[in-house]
Amino acid sequence: MEYCVIGEREIVLGFAFVGIPGMVVRTPEEALDAFRRATGQGNALAGSAPSGEERARVLILTEEVATMLESEVRDWQMGTEYPLIVDIPGLQGHVPGRKSLTDSIREAIGIHV
Repeated sequence: MEYCVIGEREIVLGFAFVGIPGMVVRTPEEALDAFRRATGQGNALAGSAPSGEERARVLILTEEVATMLESEVRDWQMGTEYPLIVDIPGLQGHVPGRKSLTDSIREAIGIHV
């Protein structure tokens, strides 16, 4: 699997229309389980071993899910393994207090247009 999205039902459905699989989550436990499956760590709830086909190369998380998994995402990003993790706004829009990708890029390069 190249891409995978984890988020609310409507977000996952929208990505499914363009052929990107996803997992709908509502709770932190479901989010952690979906994250582990997408990163190839296995299904914690079902006790299955990791599968190479389940591992995404790009993992798209809604900001709400990324907030639920903040420490796991930070730890994963410090490593050098795939998947690349990208946050997108959820149905409610941008989460207050979270930097957008554009803000992070502007801060990194020091240019404001």
